[in-house]
Amino acid sequence: MTKELRGIIEKMVSENPDIMQKFTDALQKGMDYVQSHTPEEIAEVIEPQFPETDQDTITAIVKRYYDQDTWKENLVFGQDGFELLQDILEDAGELKERTSYAELVNTEFAKNAS
Repeated sequence: MTKELRGIIEKMVSENPDIMQKFTDALQKGMDYVQSHTPEEIAEVIEPQFPETDQDTITAIVKRYYDQDTWKENLVFGQDGFELLQDILEDAGELKERTSYAELVNTEFAKNAS
């Protein structure tokens, strides 16, 4: 992430905390839905986003995510996950410089999500 982009994000967060919280709450609502519904129900809801893919394929993909326990229960991005993501990006040659967790990650909105 460039310093310019980081500055824009920090400005958005500091000047619009209510918007940031509402956005985060909406994301959490989606995660709550995933936690409380079957792969078949989730596939039915998201099917319109994938018009070229049949329902059975979407269901199989969602089931795979379910079986792998891919979806978390909340949006809090922990340091272990952050480091793992940087490792993956670094291994793929996509990360030029590592950033510290404390410098980049703000979990305030995720912890307050309802």
